[in-house]
Amino acid sequence: MKKSYALNQNTKEKLRPNKKRSLSSQTWLKRQLNDIYVKSAKAEGYASRAAYKLIEINDKYKILKPNSRVIDLGAAPGGWSQVAAKCRPSKLIAVDLLDITPIAGVNAIKGDFTEPQIIQEIRNLLGEEAADVVMSDMAPNTTGSKSLDHLRIMNLVELTFNFATEVLAEGGVMVAKVFQGGTEAKLLAEIKQRFKQVEHFKPPASRKESAEIYLIAKGFKKS
Repeated sequence: MKKSYALNQNTKEKLRPNKKRSLSSQTWLKRQLNDIYVKSAKAEGYASRAAYKLIEINDKYKILKPNSRVIDLGAAPGGWSQVAAKCRPSKLIAVDLLDITPIAGVNAIKGDFTEPQIIQEIRNLLGEEAADVVMSDMAPNTTGSKSLDHLRIMNLVELTFNFATEVLAEGGVMVAKVFQGGTEAKLLAEIKQRFKQVEHFKPPASRKESAEIYLIAKGFKKS
């Protein structure tokens, strides 16, 4: 799947003055108005600009293939699931604590993917098959403390990894958001034991000032 940006990147929009807005809100709104990925997401019908991060990850690593079985963790508002659905998977399961707007071809589950009943619901949808891709764009609410934020996102990565080892097929793929500085050494070593290829990648759609990067793990080894 090749990325496409529907609008001219040189198009600039001005923010209407509003004295009630804080400086931080004005800065955020101005950035949104002139963000080509935000504009393209609206034009192409994606739920969020995050869709382009997965498009760019897939352009580089070819993780989404026709007839594959994909699980999207922390899927709301649904941008990643929309991208995956265009790759014609045989099964696409989206899980989040929040409601997910219905997407054609997507089996949405509301709940915590670490809870036994949700895991069983996922297994029921997979049937006798294992997943080919487990992907997560989840991130914790940031606190401003780099060390605490790092610990929080590493916890999410570890939960995603533990889940992936339970549901992935041989040769499967895991994608998870981390923060700059990469994956904690002990956890990264464990991931490398279970996957043949492990890399970190910052897609162009990820804002330069953002600390996020993505862990791409390919070639899952069941034992």
